[in-house]
Amino acid sequence: MAGGLPSAKKNILAKLAANSRSAVKDGTYEVVDSAAQSEIRFSRIGGRQAGAHIISEIKFASPSYDTIRSMEDPAGLAVEMVEGGAAALSVLTQPYLFKGSPEYFIKVRKAVSVPMLMKDIVVDRAQVEAAGRIGADCILLIQAIFDKGYASGEIGDFIEMAHGCGVQVLLEVHDKTELKSALSTKCDVIGVNNRNLDTLEISLDTTKSVLEGYSDDRPVVSESGIKDPSHIRYLSGCGADAFLVGTAIMGQNSVRESVRVLAESL
Repeated sequence: MAGGLPSAKKNILAKLAANSRSAVKDGTYEVVDSAAQSEIRFSRIGGRQAGAHIISEIKFASPSYDTIRSMEDPAGLAVEMVEGGAAALSVLTQPYLFKGSPEYFIKVRKAVSVPMLMKDIVVDRAQVEAAGRIGADCILLIQAIFDKGYASGEIGDFIEMAHGCGVQVLLEVHDKTELKSALSTKCDVIGVNNRNLDTLEISLDTTKSVLEGYSDDRPVVSESGIKDPSHIRYLSGCGADAFLVGTAIMGQNSVRESVRVLAESL
């Protein structure tokens, strides 16, 4: 069955990429409905408001935590997150392990006006095409996916295709070597994932080590492992401009209040 992972936490990125190839083959990204983008560029969320710039993520499950929240109206959750102060939203579109879908994304896109990130393990151009149709302002690409040859093409071609669809690119890295490669591309935003996608281990110090000496003018999003205001303050001190938070928000009874507490941490 697609979406399964063995208990041993190793080489997980390869399995996530395989899941995405299965989703593409199954027609997950052949969406009929469409939606319009936000009027706000995703790369400018860091300058829109006072406080911490929270990218609140809608995800009902993950490889790390299995079920995070029972399935419910994603649009309603999105509205609460924006009311709580989210500067942008991230929505999972990967069905296997994450219980996401492009259809969920469209429902959220039609309910809110903030910029939105299509979050997926992107390995195929069909996923990029879908991002343009469903109203994504930005799509996540992972440097390691391309470095390890898991994608069906070169990263520069994927970025060019996204830009051709009017979609910005958040390019995710996990170490200095990946950051150097990412900065040589035409991506719009740098993401630093505090989670090692091969082992699922988390360390917030990843953002600190990756951003030491960072001088590029592209904004940086710190991702994964962020649970409370002290984490936001620490990562902000490391140079992060925005903060992507999923489980710590989705796992609470009130997503509105969870976002508010984080957004007011700076």
